[in-house]
Amino acid sequence: MTIHGNLTGLRASDLKALEDLYTKRVPLDVLTTHELARTLAKFSHQTGRQAGVLVDRAGKVHFVIVGDATKLMLPDVGRMRAAEGRLRGLRLIHTHLYDEPLTRDDIVDLTRLRLDLVVAICLAPGEDRLLSVYYGHNVPVPEGSKQPAARTFGPIPYAQIDENPAQLIEGLEQEFARLRRSRRKTAPEGRVMLVQVLTRSEARVADERLRELEELSRTAGLEVAGSVRQVRDRVDPKTVLGKGKLDEVVIECMNLDVDVLIFDRDLTATQASSIAKQTDLKILDRTQLILDIFAQRAESRDGKLQVELAQMKYLLPRLGQKDDSLSRLTGGIGGRGPGETKLEIGRRRARERVNRLEKELETLARQREQRRSSRTRSEVPVISVIGYTNAGKSTLLNTMTNANVLAEDKLFATLDTRSRRYRLASGETIVLSDTVGFIRDLPKELFAAFRATFEEAADADLLLQVVDASDPNFETHLETTEKLIDELSLRHIPRLVVFNKCDLIPRSQAAQLAYEHDAVTISALDKRSLGILEERIARKLTEAGRLNPASPS
Repeated sequence: MTIHGNLTGLRASDLKALEDLYTKRVPLDVLTTHELARTLAKFSHQTGRQAGVLVDRAGKVHFVIVGDATKLMLPDVGRMRAAEGRLRGLRLIHTHLYDEPLTRDDIVDLTRLRLDLVVAICLAPGEDRLLSVYYGHNVPVPEGSKQPAARTFGPIPYAQIDENPAQLIEGLEQEFARLRRSRRKTAPEGRVMLVQVLTRSEARVADERLRELEELSRTAGLEVAGSVRQVRDRVDPKTVLGKGKLDEVVIECMNLDVDVLIFDRDLTATQASSIAKQTDLKILDRTQLILDIFAQRAESRDGKLQVELAQMKYLLPRLGQKDDSLSRLTGGIGGRGPGETKLEIGRRRARERVNRLEKELETLARQREQRRSSRTRSEVPVISVIGYTNAGKSTLLNTMTNANVLAEDKLFATLDTRSRRYRLASGETIVLSDTVGFIRDLPKELFAAFRATFEEAADADLLLQVVDASDPNFETHLETTEKLIDELSLRHIPRLVVFNKCDLIPRSQAAQLAYEHDAVTISALDKRSLGILEERIARKLTEAGRLNPASPS
C-alpha cells in the first residue's frame, strides 16, 4: 500500500499508522469519521505535516497523502470516474495544522480534479485536539455568470458537524449534467479556452495572433468560451504560464465548462505533459489544432497521406515517453486522422510507417509530375492561385470557371489542388489551379508533408496572389506569402497580386492598394468585377510568351 508525498524522516510507526488508513471506510453521508479524523490529527501533530486521504463514494480509501506544514501535493488520480457532466467521485479529507479556511491550493485541487468535496480538519494550536472543520464543493455556474466556481463553508466546530454530503453531491451532479447538455447543443466539438503566452517582444502582434487562433478553433468546430493572455519576460520552460496564472485558468475553465486548453504556440512534449497533469484538461498547441483541421478536411488519397505523415512526424518524438497530453487525445478535437488513431504505436513501427508514407507520396508526386508534363506538352498556360488561407481563392475559381469547389468562410477550406479550364475572351484556354492556403508559422511537419502540393505552383506560368483586402492584417498576410514564395523557390515566376473582397472596403482604399502593389481589385463573388483581372492575366501571359501576341489584352 503506497503512501504518497513527503515521506522524508518519517518513523516506521508513522508509516504503519498511515498504511492502516487504507482499511478504513468513510460513508458518503458524513464529512469524515471520528476514527479517521483522530488518526490524521495525531499524525499531523507529531510530524508537523498535513495528511489526507482520497475516498470514493463507496467509502474506500484510494490514496493516502503526506504534505508539508501548509499544503498537500495530490498524486495523479487518473481518469477515475470523471466524464461529461460528472464529478470525480472522490473526496479529499485532510488536516490543517491551524484553524484556517480552505486554501487556494485546496480550491484549485477541488476545481481542476472535479472532486466531490474537499474537507479540512483543523487542529487546535500545538495540540492534536480536533478544533473545527471547513469544507467546499464545486458549483454549476450558468453561462455569463460571474459567481465563483466553488462554494466553501466553515468554520464548523468539530463537535457539531452533522452535514450529509450524499444528497448534495447527487444534486450537484444532476445540475452539472443539465448545464453541460445545454452547452453541448451549441458546441458539438467541445468548448475551449485559448491561452496566449507572449514575450514582451511579441506583444505587438498579440491581437492578430489571438484572432487567428479563434478562427482556427472555429474552423475545427469548436466553441471558444474564453481566452487568457499573459506577457512574460520569458516563457516558463515547464508550464509556459506561471503556476499562479495556470491555477486561475483552471478555475475559469471549471467555471465555463471548458474541455480543452489551446495554446497559441508550439509546446514541447514535456510542457504539454506538465500542463495536462496540473489541469486535468486536454492540451493542444497551435500545430495540433492545424493538424486536426487538415485531418477533418483532407479528401483525396494524396491529402490524407500528407496529413497522416505530418501527424506521425509530430507524434514521433512524443511516443517514447509517458505523455498525459497525448493519452487524452483519443476521440474529438486533436484525435482525428489516421496518424493519431494508434497512440500506443512503438517508435520503430512509427518510423517504418513514416518511411512507407514518404514512398507512397513520392509515387503520387511522380504521377502529378506526369500530369503537369502532359499539360505542358499541350501548351496550355497554367495559372496557380496562391495566397493566405481564407483569402477567397476557391471562390474566385468557382466564379471564373463555374466549378463547384468547396468554398467556406473558414481557414483551410481547400487542402487538395483543384484544376479547372477557363476560356479567355480571346478564345485561348488556360488552366486555373487552386492551392492550399498559406498561414503564419505553418507547422514544419505540415510544410514538409504538403511541400509537393505547394510545388504544383513551380510549373505555373503565372501566380495569382489573392489577398483579402478587408482583413486588417492583410499586410502581415502579404509578408507571410512572400516568405513562403521564397522558401518554395517561386520568385522567378511572373506574379499578379489580386486584392479580393474590395466590396467591403472604401473605393479610395481599393484604388490606393491597386496603385501601391500594381494589383487588380475585385470581389470574387461578383463576376462583373473580373473583367480587368482577365485582361491583366492575358497581358501577363502574353509578356511571358505563353499567349499569342496577337491576342487582345
